[in-house]
Amino acid sequence: MDASATTASDVDIENGGVGGPHGPVPVRRYLPRASTAPLLIWVHGGAFVKGSLDQPESHAVALALAARGIPVTTVDYRLTSQTSFLWPSPSSRAVRFPVPFDDVAAVVRDARLRSPGGVLVGGASAGACLSAAVALSEVDDAQREAEEHSEDLALPPIRGLLLAYGVLHAALPPASAEVRSRIRGYRKLLHTRRAFGVMTRNYAGSRAALSDPRAFPGGHPLSGLPTTLMIDADGDILRGSSEAFAAELAAHDVALERHVVAGTVHAFLNRPRDPGFARGIDLIAEWAARR
Repeated sequence: MDASATTASDVDIENGGVGGPHGPVPVRRYLPRASTAPLLIWVHGGAFVKGSLDQPESHAVALALAARGIPVTTVDYRLTSQTSFLWPSPSSRAVRFPVPFDDVAAVVRDARLRSPGGVLVGGASAGACLSAAVALSEVDDAQREAEEHSEDLALPPIRGLLLAYGVLHAALPPASAEVRSRIRGYRKLLHTRRAFGVMTRNYAGSRAALSDPRAFPGGHPLSGLPTTLMIDADGDILRGSSEAFAAELAAHDVALERHVVAGTVHAFLNRPRDPGFARGIDLIAEWAARR
């Protein structure tokens, strides 16, 4: 698909790039001709090892939101190298943390420089983890910059954080018994705590990175994060991470709006024909318009 030539009614689409510490980061900008909300930086999922600007969770979501008047920039961050079920072997060519984090952070920083009114940051699944980690890192950076420099040098704010069925912890917190009782099919075999650990170890690349809040923000102090929207799947064993993160946000007095979309399973924003896709887009668009 040549997405640079794709247009929807009242939406222009542009491919571009942003400079980052590991080289250029491809982005795609969805520009509604009548905008009603701040720019949203949107990050796709894929267990850190797969996904692209063309997958529905990136392209279809961004196009649907832009059609609702929300400008969106999607991020083609570098994907983590796949490995075995054990700890990944060191390799100078392998992509591990912090490379995907750095790519997303570079795009968010560039967008904030270009957006005087501030931006929204969000993503789905692994993309939600990257988004939350970048937002938390920006809180720390802003505090440090405020101490070292004039407030006039501060970047425009991240005005909101959007997390769709996020995987936010280094180890999967248990979902409720009620959720576990409704998991069916292959997800009962694949969406396990062991598989979750394989994914997070593969992304982290080291034991030290597993405890780094820039890799997995769950389980760390979250004070200062912007108002947050969480959208979760109904029958999703990975919801244990979202439920734990929501409790952590509340414990740190972060303003939170959370919805569980009935009748859905993990990654429903990657399936535009799923009724949950339209419901998710409605929730995001309504929330973004209030920012």
